[in-house]
Amino acid sequence: MTGQQLEITAVAIPSTPDAGTYQGAPGAGDAARVAGRQAEIARGVSGLPEYQALREAHELERWGDLDRCPTLSESLEYWRGSDYEERQLFIARLGQETIGACTVTLPLRENTNTAGISVDVAAAHRRRGWGRRLLEHAEAVAVRRGRTSLDAYCEVPAEPVDDAARLLPAKSGAGGLPADDPAVAFAAKAGYELEQVERASRLALPVDRNHLESLETEASSTARGYVVAGWGDICPGELVDQYAALKVRMSSDVPIAGLDWEAEVWDSARVRHEEQANIRSGLQSQVAAALHRTSGELVAYTVLNWRPGVPGSITQQDTLVVAEHRGNRLGLLIKAANLRAARQRWPTARSVLTWNAVENRHMLAINTLLGFKPAGYEGEWQKRLG
Repeated sequence: MTGQQLEITAVAIPSTPDAGTYQGAPGAGDAARVAGRQAEIARGVSGLPEYQALREAHELERWGDLDRCPTLSESLEYWRGSDYEERQLFIARLGQETIGACTVTLPLRENTNTAGISVDVAAAHRRRGWGRRLLEHAEAVAVRRGRTSLDAYCEVPAEPVDDAARLLPAKSGAGGLPADDPAVAFAAKAGYELEQVERASRLALPVDRNHLESLETEASSTARGYVVAGWGDICPGELVDQYAALKVRMSSDVPIAGLDWEAEVWDSARVRHEEQANIRSGLQSQVAAALHRTSGELVAYTVLNWRPGVPGSITQQDTLVVAEHRGNRLGLLIKAANLRAARQRWPTARSVLTWNAVENRHMLAINTLLGFKPAGYEGEWQKRLG
């Protein structure tokens, strides 16, 4: 490799999907068929398969599985970007060999002073300065777009955190990451500050049926003024505006420590865009929500996602109970209901992964009741420019 120049090239993703768009919930086999078509298209996009291979190698090295890794069809859909966020992906090569990648995400409707940054270098090429070169490239892209606050994340398995000789504490005051972990040391040296730590937790499936029913009964006895509603993939039309309003609250009500983020603007069009993007990528969703009987308002929701390409794993995404209705066991009620629905819909799944801010003690307590165990920790980093 001596004398070879590092070449950093943008990956061009087709902006118009040609794998079919569903205007309703997919039927049996539709999601898998769309995902297969998307993967077929992705293989023809120069640079994307190389990036996917890099991501998968990183996930296997760190976790030993691909539970957290987007599938190729998900990557294709994600890196297309949208009217809400521009996403740029760059591949780094030495000659014909792909040795790394960097990415930049640029919110377009809100948080327009921020940019998301990521860097990945193949294991055989680390500690040679390539990561720094890739970071400089990504940061330069963000600066050219007028962004003054950069954010990034990294994940560390639970055991190295528990056994660490020295933790770098989060500025939130809750949690920390091993100071000598390569990703942690890299981010800190580059001027990023560890604002917040989230705990990744894993729930083994299936959950004992009697235990789940007991928790639902317990929660229902407190949440007498509410009824559970549920749907798969597509929110019912009569609820979509309220669902959008909850997603606004999700972006503002959860703990964000000192991160320079403002509330997102959601409406029914943005909800429908997200749903269709999920379907095109092959991702399936199951939502459980709580309706307040008296007002008819949607006041809580929780989301589970499943991919046919990773059939053994479910990811727990958003969970929110609006502040005015907390204290009624709604979080436990809707999570238990959604796990029951997931068991019926995705019987091959063997675990659920979820993430919560370490300071979010209430939601962590709910997860512990359900049987979640610590699986790792994610650092949320920030670098302010100027």
